[in-house]
Amino acid sequence: QTFNELIGQEHVTQTLHNALKNDRLPHALLFTGTRGVGKTSAARILAKSLRCPNAVDFVPCNKCSVCQDISVGSSIDVLEIDGASNNGVEAVRELIEKVGYMPSSGKYKIYIIDEVHMLSTSAFNALLKTLEEPPAHVKFVFATTEVHKIPSTILSRCQRFDFRRIPTRMIRDHLTKICETEGIGFETEALWSVARQGDGSMRDSQSLLDQVITFSGDKITQRNVIDVLGLTDRAMIVDTLGALINRDGEQALSIVERIYQSGQDAKIFVGELLEEIRHLLFVKEAPDRAATFVDLPDSEIEVLKTYSEAVEREEIHMLFDMTLKGAQEIPRADDPRLVLEMLVLKMVNAPQIVQLKQILTGSGEPSKKNISGPAKVVNRVSKPAVVPPARVEAAAPPEPPKPVEPKPVVKRDLNEKEWVLFVAVMRKVDSRIGAQLENLSLSKIEGTKIELGLKKQKEFLIKQIESEETMKALHEQAKMYFAHDFEFKVTIVDNEVETMTPRDHSDRVEHDRKSALREEVENHPLVKQITNVMNAKIKEIKETKS
Repeated sequence: QTFNELIGQEHVTQTLHNALKNDRLPHALLFTGTRGVGKTSAARILAKSLRCPNAVDFVPCNKCSVCQDISVGSSIDVLEIDGASNNGVEAVRELIEKVGYMPSSGKYKIYIIDEVHMLSTSAFNALLKTLEEPPAHVKFVFATTEVHKIPSTILSRCQRFDFRRIPTRMIRDHLTKICETEGIGFETEALWSVARQGDGSMRDSQSLLDQVITFSGDKITQRNVIDVLGLTDRAMIVDTLGALINRDGEQALSIVERIYQSGQDAKIFVGELLEEIRHLLFVKEAPDRAATFVDLPDSEIEVLKTYSEAVEREEIHMLFDMTLKGAQEIPRADDPRLVLEMLVLKMVNAPQIVQLKQILTGSGEPSKKNISGPAKVVNRVSKPAVVPPARVEAAAPPEPPKPVEPKPVVKRDLNEKEWVLFVAVMRKVDSRIGAQLENLSLSKIEGTKIELGLKKQKEFLIKQIESEETMKALHEQAKMYFAHDFEFKVTIVDNEVETMTPRDHSDRVEHDRKSALREEVENHPLVKQITNVMNAKIKEIKETKS
């Protein structure tokens, strides 16, 4: 109803409001942008701001008859014209004839032409003269989704405003307000799915929400959204990515089976998997600013951060390329399921990428290719003379082998230091499970019963950590490492409780290393001399890769 309520278009609303206050509003404005981002709404708000008799600082009251008529489209001084159905030259000439008449009330008469790009070339030509020398009481507002179809002669006579695609997070927040106002319960993930399906359009998102509410009633759940809109379950997308990173073919195939049992389209699934791999790469590149680059819930971003620590950038690029190729092949396939199954198995069994630095340092497994030079040519030699066999003496009977004493089992006490070392070992055994355990701290030790603490802000990981696969691997590896049969239990602890997880320990070690490095640089004689002579301070120290 006002410019302040127009979501995601502050760059447009601020400019229009300033133009109104400074009496610098042009006679013709062009609003362009994708569907459902507020172009027509902005045109109506502008009309109310110009015509409302009770407006304060050009903010309409939305209560008077003028505002009400504009809102319902019945004002005789604010004409909304559909360019798609009135695209001929005759319709434009009829409009031009009425332009000269003064408004019945107020100072301005406003013409809003929606989908203006649908006008014919003759209609545009007929409109040129009026746009060039318009009456003082007339304002034109054109709205279009395809600005490239409008002639340059029209564009040059209008002030253009580009409406941006609305971020998914903003749409989610607005849908939340709608549900709270209407008294409808909801799951946050459900509104995220609706907002994401809107693809930057607030109008489309609200239409989808209305459809879901009609089906769901008083409570909107993620399951309802999936069923009504025919979406792929986000949990299956995330689980598939985890299976690919962990190279778990059995889990990947079971997810493919679930996809087909639920009747979902393989093409849509692969497309969303491709987008999720893109999200993973962005989270890997900018973990601290991930929410800026990906429109995902915070809980899913945290899961992707965990995944990103277990995979290299090159492997993510490889997964993306393979998925992209599969997305191109599946629509052409007679049996999309077969192609999808082979795709996930190919990705699971793809060779692991080893960095050149790892090969040179011996810390990685280089590819087993023969890199030696060509084989030497062996010269042909003459046949040797026959030599009589030498006399072979009877061999002494072999001595019985000495019994091998078993190596003593080294028992380790479970403490904070050993827990950090154990998790480091787990990272080498299973990078995905090791990355999960890095978030756990030792809370309580009672004999063989161990209580592991997970901070409340990481509570979304509890389902993965308590899974049968993770707990089984933790129990088996702990038994081998500590030579004790421990029972592990995971509990949620408050964020304020001081704990030391393996990740906290590694962060502290890295912080201490950088502090020591800075101290070493600051105390270097040459650095001291430079700072003293130039009266300078060290602003930043960057490490070079050697």
